Amino acid sequence: MNITSAAGIISLLEEPMPELKVFALKKLDLIVDEFWPEISEAIEKIEILHEDKAFNQHELAALVASKVYYHLGSFEDSLTYALGAGNLFDVNSRSEYVDTIIAKCIDHYTQLRKELIAENSKEHKDMDPRLEAIVNRMFDRCLNDGQHKQAMGLALETHRMDIFARSIVECEDLNGMLIYAFQGAMSLIQNRSFRNNILRSLVTLYRSLKTPDYVNMCQCLIFLDDPHSVAEVLEKLSKESEDSVLMAYQIAFDLYESATQQFLGRVLQALRATAPIPTATDKLVKVPVEGASKETPEKSAEPSEEDKKPERKLESLTEEEKIHQQRIEKLTSILSGEVSIDLHLQFLIRSNHSDMLILKNTKDAVRVSICHTATVIANAYMHSGTTSDQFLRDNLEWLARATNWAKLTATASLGVIHRGHEQEALALMQSYLPKEVGTSSGYSEGGGLYALGLIHANHGAAITDYLLGQLKDAQNEMVRHGGCLGLGLAAMGTNRQDVYEQLKFNLYQDDAVTGEAAGIAMGAVMLGSKATQAIEDMVAYAQETQHEKILRGLAVGIALTMYGRLEEADALIDNLCQDKDPILRRSGMYTIGMAYCGTGNNQAIRKLLHVAVSDVNDDVRRAAVTGLGFLLFRTPEQCPSVVSLLAESYNPHVRYGAAMALGIACAGTGLKEAISLLDPMTNDPVNFVRQGALIASAMILIQQTEHTCPKVKDFRTLYSKVIVDKHEDVMAKFGAILAQGIIDAGGRNVTVSLQSRTGHTNMLAVVGVLIFTQYWYWFPLAHCLALAFTPTCLIALNAHLKMPKLDFRSNARPSLFAYPPPLEEKKREEREKVTTAVLSIAARARRREAERKLRDTDKMDVDEDEKKEEKKEEKKEEKKEEKKDDKKEEKKDAKKDNKDEKKDDKKTDKKAAKEEETKKEPEPNFEILSNPVRVIKQQLKVLQLVESSSYTPLKDIAIGGIVMVRHAKPGTEEELVEPVVAFGPKPDEEKEPEPPEPFEYIED
Repeated sequence: MNITSAAGIISLLEEPMPELKVFALKKLDLIVDEFWPEISEAIEKIEILHEDKAFNQHELAALVASKVYYHLGSFEDSLTYALGAGNLFDVNSRSEYVDTIIAKCIDHYTQLRKELIAENSKEHKDMDPRLEAIVNRMFDRCLNDGQHKQAMGLALETHRMDIFARSIVECEDLNGMLIYAFQGAMSLIQNRSFRNNILRSLVTLYRSLKTPDYVNMCQCLIFLDDPHSVAEVLEKLSKESEDSVLMAYQIAFDLYESATQQFLGRVLQALRATAPIPTATDKLVKVPVEGASKETPEKSAEPSEEDKKPERKLESLTEEEKIHQQRIEKLTSILSGEVSIDLHLQFLIRSNHSDMLILKNTKDAVRVSICHTATVIANAYMHSGTTSDQFLRDNLEWLARATNWAKLTATASLGVIHRGHEQEALALMQSYLPKEVGTSSGYSEGGGLYALGLIHANHGAAITDYLLGQLKDAQNEMVRHGGCLGLGLAAMGTNRQDVYEQLKFNLYQDDAVTGEAAGIAMGAVMLGSKATQAIEDMVAYAQETQHEKILRGLAVGIALTMYGRLEEADALIDNLCQDKDPILRRSGMYTIGMAYCGTGNNQAIRKLLHVAVSDVNDDVRRAAVTGLGFLLFRTPEQCPSVVSLLAESYNPHVRYGAAMALGIACAGTGLKEAISLLDPMTNDPVNFVRQGALIASAMILIQQTEHTCPKVKDFRTLYSKVIVDKHEDVMAKFGAILAQGIIDAGGRNVTVSLQSRTGHTNMLAVVGVLIFTQYWYWFPLAHCLALAFTPTCLIALNAHLKMPKLDFRSNARPSLFAYPPPLEEKKREEREKVTTAVLSIAARARRREAERKLRDTDKMDVDEDEKKEEKKEEKKEEKKEEKKDDKKEEKKDAKKDNKDEKKDDKKTDKKAAKEEETKKEPEPNFEILSNPVRVIKQQLKVLQLVESSSYTPLKDIAIGGIVMVRHAKPGTEEELVEPVVAFGPKPDEEKEPEPPEPFEYIED
């Protein structure tokens, strides 16, 4: 029988006998979901029973009270009483009430834990044991049900390292959970100290595996900034078996790709100390540069105190020590970047597929100096790292039009073309570098120094001292400008005090042009150091100076100094954002982008969005929206939804910023949502918005084929259309020309990527893109986008660090990931000389005239009468002949027409037959590619080593990059890939004159 009221049961609560009260509570617990409005009127009685600890069922009273408060919507009270219910609150029962209370419980527990950790107090101080008991039971439930990922998520939320470790260890898919844990730690945890705790825990777990995962362990150690542990791992592996040595080389390559120059320097230092002859490895750290020895004061080559100690010679080493020495030397050369840079250079030279016709068409179409500069920059992008300066050599006269600062830009473009070609750097740039004798304009010399910086960016140990010397001796602002930029790029992230002081000296000269370059360079040298003195110097001078250019340079420099510092930069950001000077507020926006780059931090995004819609200055708003791209590049799919409304803003600067944010965050992804936002912006009424949309579209569509992103073809056509259109504005043309260069960058073999293959933020790329965005004010800075170009390659190396000949199988149709087809030159249709129509009357008249002349020459003396008769006869004969001739000619013409028609028919038939044949031949569903391979991101998923290969890779080749391979037959000889010569194809050697046509030689 269903009851209609709870009044009877409620009245039992007032009975003196405890048994009746217990009975009443049990009944109320069963009907509370239905009769809670009635029960709520007697809530005080239930609360009294709970507070009476002498009452043996006070926990049951708490459970009933909790359910009543839950229905009343008072969740805090409900949670308090649920905690009082102890074990009666069953976390395993599936009901809305239990789920809600557990959620509230976890939220409350998480908040308390965060507060406790923030205060650095003892973990269990003031923590309600009842609350912890419920959370522990929830963890147990997750682990028992096999919900390990859920348990890990909760553990990370509540900062419970014990549960974090248990969720990984107790899971069957251990490797999967370790990857999930690493990704979760890097993408979700903003607090640096807690993230470091997680990473240390992961290092311990990686080490405890049956076969330790050294690759991922070292990735964690990079984030922990622990170079000594990395050096220990490398040393340990280098002393073990051949396979372990290969693993050490693989880790070294990954380290060079992921770590900063400073970190690598400390690893090298620790590793060199373990070698039997430490100084023998020193030479490899510095890249030899021809001509540098005369001018470079090599400080690091001087022996230190430690080196002066008596040292062993190579001959005195045992066999084992010799092998160890060789291995350490190889590791040193890898960690110094020498091997990676050389391999990428080889790959880009070998695989260069840039289309000269695109540049030729652009060159022929442009008439303005700005577009001339844009074409020079686009050529640099297209041939970045390929060492092919053929276009410039073929068009020297056209190139000579560049004057003043355009000359500096043109000279610096050689640095982009020869990027990574460090061995020959000084020899290549010799004619453009400052000379002791003779005066010069200084533009090409400044460009030459800037080019050297671009060639050696983030790898400048060999050239830094040379550039420093040149900067000290510089006579004019052009050379100082180029010298500052070059030195900043070469000494990036080294924190070298002598370099910083020289740049500061140049800044304090109060020269606007030099000051701008010095400001950027100071930030690059002190990159991510958070150096208090440097920031104070820069901010103080920025507030004093009257030069806008110097302020602009310092705005970027300050931001670079705070690169990757997360919450440590907050105080500086707040100060900059509140400054009355709009350029310093803009610096605040850049600083947010740099400090939180790649984190997707909600607080940082909120700040940028607030400024984007509230600041009074357009430049600040534009910088704020652009900054969103730097925060969101790890999750590019989120960027379109964040900036979609800003892309439709009434303010053109905000629209431009939205375009650039999409370009930066979604670079190389071909994301449809991003392209659909940019599409309408290419028709924007404001010129510079169109410019931004065109550049951003190229950044997104780089390394995309028509199959992976069908819009590529439309955008390529659009770029050409904008460039050729006489009515199009110069700003939009500038954007279209740069876009053409970006989409085909590096001979169509590179992508723009702000994170490395292993998921680390690509520091060099982030810096390059930030400086590139300053092209808005200063065109030469556009070259810095080349720092973000990453070769899309897979290079297999053997134990000797050479490329063996081996094949990869791509399980996809060749056309799916093929290079775009080259443009075909439009053949000028030469108009055929049309034979003038010959009328039959005119033909007859001519014939008669000719015959008459013949007769006149052979005249004889005859009577006039005879002549008349003859003439009459001739006329009759001529008429007959003419009729016959006309008929013959008509017949001939008809025959000719028939023949021509037949020939045309035959040609068309042949063409059709050929087309049918090509159609009939089905495209293969796989492709065999030879080492080194150009392989775009989507293709990596379908790539594998050929089954018959005698090599096995040391890590999953689906990651790409440089992969060490183990030879199955160590004793046998290996076939190696022949290295190619730099400089690209030499036009003199390639285009030999054709042999003359056959002729007869006749002597006079």
